[in-house]
Amino acid sequence: MAACQKLTITKPDDWHLHLRDYQFLASVLPDTAKRFARAIIMPNLKDPVTTTQLAGEYRERIISALPSELQKSFDPLMTLYLTNRTKASEIVKAAESGFVHAVKWYPAGATTNSEKGVSDIVACYDVLEAMQQTEVPLLVHGEVTDPNVDIFDREKIFIDQFLTNIIKNFPDLKVVFEHITTEQAVSLVESTSSNVGATITAHHMLMNRNALFQNGIRPHHYCLPVLKREIHRKALIKAATSGNKKFFLGTDSAPHTQLTKENACGCAGIYTAHGGIEFYAEIFDKAGVLDKLEAFSSFHGPDFYGLRRNKDKITLSRRRHKIADAFPFGDETCIPFRAGENLEWSID
Repeated sequence: MAACQKLTITKPDDWHLHLRDYQFLASVLPDTAKRFARAIIMPNLKDPVTTTQLAGEYRERIISALPSELQKSFDPLMTLYLTNRTKASEIVKAAESGFVHAVKWYPAGATTNSEKGVSDIVACYDVLEAMQQTEVPLLVHGEVTDPNVDIFDREKIFIDQFLTNIIKNFPDLKVVFEHITTEQAVSLVESTSSNVGATITAHHMLMNRNALFQNGIRPHHYCLPVLKREIHRKALIKAATSGNKKFFLGTDSAPHTQLTKENACGCAGIYTAHGGIEFYAEIFDKAGVLDKLEAFSSFHGPDFYGLRRNKDKITLSRRRHKIADAFPFGDETCIPFRAGENLEWSID
């Protein structure tokens, strides 16, 4: 049978995206808006988005940064940054806003701009109860931050120490286990109620941890959660391509300047928005299940969040093209995933 050369699907959504702010925002936003109808916007700016008012102001900056031809075709879905000081009353405001769609739990110190995150989740139980009552989902960066725990085990330990208790104590709370990286995370999501879902990135399905050390240290392959063993990469692909509606697309595209990635203490994050849907097409194509890409990228996410499915369509073609070596990022540059290499699929 001849390989599929064109694939038309319902326009997808990105359920986990970092856009940064101001001039950096304007540089990367078009890559996402050309490919996705909506995106869940992460709140971990340098000054975190902790209130509904701040989320509204950030949303306006995003809309203002959109090219005119994309302003009516892209909808930023905002989130709040959970802290030890978040009040249950703020959750009610968020639920009533119409534009805040979730609250993000960063364990303090777990990743970029997470220093103001949660140091004691039990102290936030009143907030989680308010979220359960108002049906506001909890988005979870699932890693422990104990320096004595091996970095490759931090997701598994987080499941054992924290996430299973949250799911048990708040059975009606919608939980999205973000950017899962292990077979243990896949198993947890598969075995729990329909209130628990997960996003899966393309880069965690395209690389294992060997990619961090090919011919030396590869800072542009460093992300958090860190890449894992091959057995885990295969488990992610199996979950994403299974048709299970609990798994959906979240790029976790995270732009940084070249300087902050390439230094003595480089930061975590991989920029993938330039191939936000194309990388997934490659994965599903290699797995022989291109027919399941639409559900994973366009149906499972909105169904979980209780939002309508998009009506517009996009067409992908099997047409190889070279990725740029670098992209403008404010007044600096950002090195994209697979810089200087090829993308096998293109958007018509």
